[in-house]
Amino acid sequence: MDAILSALGEEHAELDTLLQPLDDAGWSSPTRCDGWTVADVVLHLAQTDQLALASARGQFADGLAVLASGEEGAGNVDDGAAAMVERERGLPNAALYDRWRGGAAALRDTLAASDPHRRVDWVAGQLSVHTLVATRIAECWIHSGDVAEAVGVAQVPTDRLEHVARLAWRTLPYAFQRDDRELTGPVAFELCAPSGAAWHFVPRDEPLTTITGDGAELCLVAARRVAPAATSLRGTGPDVDAVLELVRTYA
Repeated sequence: MDAILSALGEEHAELDTLLQPLDDAGWSSPTRCDGWTVADVVLHLAQTDQLALASARGQFADGLAVLASGEEGAGNVDDGAAAMVERERGLPNAALYDRWRGGAAALRDTLAASDPHRRVDWVAGQLSVHTLVATRIAECWIHSGDVAEAVGVAQVPTDRLEHVARLAWRTLPYAFQRDDRELTGPVAFELCAPSGAAWHFVPRDEPLTTITGDGAELCLVAARRVAPAATSLRGTGPDVDAVLELVRTYA
């Protein structure tokens, strides 16, 4: 648990470094999230960190009701996130920055005091606290990339992405299920980390499909930020194309 919590703290610190020097024009910069500015992206992170904090405290339903204001049953997850941002859009940038920063710190403290194996509620159903941390790493990294691109800063991949790639691999059954499709059989990921290390995500049973290539590219594909065809990712087996189409890091 210490390693994954450290990774979350480092992701928060990286985003903090991007946000600290921004003036009002920087906060208003459009991002690759359609219709969202940097401020909107940070508001979304503050809201979902708040929801994760409620989840870790066993208060997910109450936390969702507060943020969604009675619309938590309307539309899909993306629609709900957009509605929450729309509802609170326009906060002063300094207040928004403080809200995100304070909420991220409170979330790290609460997660550090939690049993990593305890099951908690989340958007797509129940998961362990350990997996909840992985989802927060993934979301912070994805949106840090959105902010970085908007303000003209290159996001340098790190081996912290191992947590993101593992999450993408472990949630493949969910990714297929939400698209009403089924895996033919077990899937393995054999990836190269930014440092050059090897990441092996291998199922218990013999894999029928194996995805190989750059680990950071796999994470970008799972984040819906890069198309599979624009990467070095390749594979063997019956589900290669479907895996690269459906793999994801979020609900």
